[in-house]
Amino acid sequence: MKKALITGITGQDGSFLAELLLEKGYEVHGIIRRASTFNTDRIDHIYRDPHESGARLFLHYGDLTDGTGLRRVLEKVQPQEVYNLGAQSHVMVSFDQPEYTADVVGTGTLRLLDAVRDYCDTTGSPVRVYQAGSSEMFGAQAPPQSEATPFYPRSPYSVAKLAGYWYCVNYREAYGMFIANGILFNHESERRGETFVTRKVTRAVGRIKHGLQDKLYLGNLDAKRDWGYAPDYVEAMWLMLQADAPDDYVVATGSAYSVREFVEAAFAEVGLDWQDYVEIDPRYFRPTEVDHLLGDATKVRENLGWTPKVDFAELVRRMVAHDLELAAQEKTLTDAGHTVGLRSVRHG
Repeated sequence: MKKALITGITGQDGSFLAELLLEKGYEVHGIIRRASTFNTDRIDHIYRDPHESGARLFLHYGDLTDGTGLRRVLEKVQPQEVYNLGAQSHVMVSFDQPEYTADVVGTGTLRLLDAVRDYCDTTGSPVRVYQAGSSEMFGAQAPPQSEATPFYPRSPYSVAKLAGYWYCVNYREAYGMFIANGILFNHESERRGETFVTRKVTRAVGRIKHGLQDKLYLGNLDAKRDWGYAPDYVEAMWLMLQADAPDDYVVATGSAYSVREFVEAAFAEVGLDWQDYVEIDPRYFRPTEVDHLLGDATKVRENLGWTPKVDFAELVRRMVAHDLELAAQEKTLTDAGHTVGLRSVRHG
């Protein structure tokens, strides 16, 4: 039975990847940060008590800011594959917390690579590593963007991701390690965090439809993104580590839509005119904007046979349907006299 270790397992991508690997017969281990409240909502449905026979998902406390802790987890788990999905992944937050973002996203990747290198040297056991890159690394470059496009990051987050990318390239070339960089364009789902624009929109659509919210405040509606469905993208991650040789791959749908188009499509799903509910708040504009991201995924399609299954319209439809149901549950509780804050509703 193959063993995989996932950093960021409690996030959107980590939860979908854990599901995929369990379906493929893996024993899955995840690194989680200690918190005073449970933060495992996205994986609760696949978690079993480790004392039960047949349990194949195990969690370990750790952090990308703690290299010693990472080494201990590696020695304990002894994985064949490591997926580095852990990050401070919110672009706007990175402007408020640039040093923390750099430490976790950039230097955190270096800590993990060094821990894997030491583990491989000590044990003689090979480990394949997947590094979660980001289309934000392309930043101001004109679309379409492919593996050959020069990088031009426009935020502390994308600068830190770019550092992680180059650490991976260097360790691959210097030490012969199997390290694949996935340069993933925007990928969304029903499990996306509610502070990310797509989920912020679909949550608002559900709440507005049920009379729980009056307005939705957004920033730049003209930014264009190549939006895909997260479960499709974690399959690409897995495929990269099954290849004969490590490489770097852009993962994208090849179609881009503006935030305005996403908003319009989401409100249309419930028969509402978005212009009656959306207002612009300058606080949500980035200091340096990324105008247009559009991925050319020819390489991953031809080399690994990956293609996205869910298109833009279906993505919007699934997210809105999910968040309509959440809002309906919230409305039921509110009507019964319970106080329900937006953040207390489970993500599903």
